[in-house]
Amino acid sequence: MKPISTLLLAFLFPFILLAQKKNFTIAEATNGLSTNLALQNLRQVSWQPGTANLFHVVKTTNGDAWVRIQMPSKQTDTVLSLKEINNDLFRKDSLKSFPNLQWISANEVYFSWKNCFFLGMKADRNWNFMPWIQISLDAENIHLDLATKNIIYTINNNLFITSKDNITYNISDLQDPNIICGKAVHRNEFGIEDGIFINPNCTKIAYYKMDQSMVADYPIVDWSVVPAKASTIKYPMAGATSHEVSIPVFDIKTQKTTVLQIDGPADQYLTCVTWKPDGTAIYVGVLNRAQNHLKLNEYNATTGAFVKTLFEEKNDKYVEPQHELTFVPGKQNEFIWWSQRDGYMHLYLYNTDGKLIRQLTKGNWVVNELISITNDKLFFTSSKKSPLEKQFSVVQLKNAQIKDLTNASGTHTVSMNHDGTYFYDLYSNDTIPRIAYLGNVLSGKSDTLLKAKNTLVDYNRPIVNAISLKAADGTLLYGKIILPTDFDSSKKYPVIVYLYNGPHIQIIKNSFPASGNLWYEYMAQKGYIVFTMDGRGSSNRGLQFEQAVYRKLGTVEMEDQLQGVAYLKSLAYVDTNRMGIHGWSFGGFMTTSFMLRNPGVFKVGVAGGPVLDWSMYEVMYGERYMDTPQENPEGYASSKLIDKVKQLKGKLLLIHGTSDDVVVMQHSINAIKKSVEEGVQIDYFVYPNHLHNVRGKDRIHLMQKITDYFDTYLK
Repeated sequence: MKPISTLLLAFLFPFILLAQKKNFTIAEATNGLSTNLALQNLRQVSWQPGTANLFHVVKTTNGDAWVRIQMPSKQTDTVLSLKEINNDLFRKDSLKSFPNLQWISANEVYFSWKNCFFLGMKADRNWNFMPWIQISLDAENIHLDLATKNIIYTINNNLFITSKDNITYNISDLQDPNIICGKAVHRNEFGIEDGIFINPNCTKIAYYKMDQSMVADYPIVDWSVVPAKASTIKYPMAGATSHEVSIPVFDIKTQKTTVLQIDGPADQYLTCVTWKPDGTAIYVGVLNRAQNHLKLNEYNATTGAFVKTLFEEKNDKYVEPQHELTFVPGKQNEFIWWSQRDGYMHLYLYNTDGKLIRQLTKGNWVVNELISITNDKLFFTSSKKSPLEKQFSVVQLKNAQIKDLTNASGTHTVSMNHDGTYFYDLYSNDTIPRIAYLGNVLSGKSDTLLKAKNTLVDYNRPIVNAISLKAADGTLLYGKIILPTDFDSSKKYPVIVYLYNGPHIQIIKNSFPASGNLWYEYMAQKGYIVFTMDGRGSSNRGLQFEQAVYRKLGTVEMEDQLQGVAYLKSLAYVDTNRMGIHGWSFGGFMTTSFMLRNPGVFKVGVAGGPVLDWSMYEVMYGERYMDTPQENPEGYASSKLIDKVKQLKGKLLLIHGTSDDVVVMQHSINAIKKSVEEGVQIDYFVYPNHLHNVRGKDRIHLMQKITDYFDTYLK
């Protein structure tokens, strides 16, 4: 017979293991998944042009190395080491980690370091690197033309070009700082991420030219210097004067500039800028300021003259273009167009006469990304399987037949080789941290490259339950409830509702971790229930779902979130007297909306970077969802929270970055001023010199501040 002590130890061992589970620190809950709890991953994954070779960077005992996987043989070899690059270029270990190599061709790569470009060329089996082009350290928006190796970039408000022979000259030479060339415009709305558009053979360069001299100045204060210094930005607010944009075209050979002759009001929006493959024409989406009428126009690239309107799109609420044209390889006259015209974001095949050849995707789901296109196939990701997932599919251009290429539940991120025969897939779901594999499009076979270990396995983690509720109109709403780690259904727990519930954001997804955020789990470890849900107005559910909030921001969203509140109140273990709410940006607007427009539902609210008066928000976003204050005074008045401060019940903390140029600090300052006038106590905290969110190590302080506020007033 075993001694009693041994038997007791065997009985208690599982409980001892459970007791050894760790709780997250606030630093881990904030930044852990990008620091000590980061999941294993393949670094700098890329496909070699014209091949089925996948490259990535690995860490070895001798430092970083560049590794090649050759398909279909699956042979793996080391191609290049960091030491070899340093030996070629510096003769010492100047580079501490492997540079981000960009392909020029199958035998040429480049990287930049301190704005010096270095060229790598393959000779036999070796790669040799040499210094190439040096540009100013002040250069931004840097573009390399792969055909000519010209580098195009901006310095301040002007556009420059440096040739492969290190000869630099101006494309624009404007002295007025209010006229900006070569940068993204319209505050990066409408999918605009760039301001430089190089034609296919790099003989001409089109670019955005934005005149914002007529836009009101707005001061942003830099508190890091003594005395503090105010810098001025141009911030067009809803209903106010907006900037004016044109598209010049610079001819490299003649050194002359032609401006596209785009008719219409000066404050309209110019989007979807795309060169025709032969370089003779430029396509521009011309969107009226009301954002309900889009024309896709063609312009002559040499004269700038209008050629024709290919087609128009109209909507009684708004049209929101998000993507440029994608031409079918090898064809000068067929392209892919993205549109929500049937209620969901789908892909359409057009010709350059403006004739619709066929709709390629359709159904009550949305296309998320266009991954690759060959002569006869288009590869894309979508919500076809579920709005909570992103899956990978291929559609035949000739007949719109769709075949799904992934089936594992979750969120897939994909890249493809040049001819669409192989793809690299990185995916996760609620239970799988990360899997990377290579897939064969034709055979359907796959080879796993990585199964990341769960870095959270040693932590005391909560139960996460998926829930679905219905909006007042029957629309299905998805959410998650995260239970305390010591959950006992006979007890009552405080609740924190985290929300965003605004356009272009989706919180509830099938990805790792299941909670969606380690801070939620941290709060569950402290004894809170955390609840989050995507109501109408949020993304990835189609146009009707998103447009439900049109002209009445904060109303329909609140109705949907109240369905979540009703669900929480139906649970016997929820303490309905201890309910809190938190959100940032649009979520900060929603948090403050609840505390002021529907007081008493929540005892405590924490609102970060909140919009408190939509008439003080930027023109493009604000007018899309609310029209102008002149056109929709009732909607603006209803959603204006500053005037409702007197209705506050409970505790409210407002947080703002002093350098916020998205939701300017005046929103929260005006609310504080109003609270003083009304004798209402609102708590306030600012983060000096932070923009619209608090990043880096300071974010740990932010999350501790939010946690302490709930602990003080809710727990």
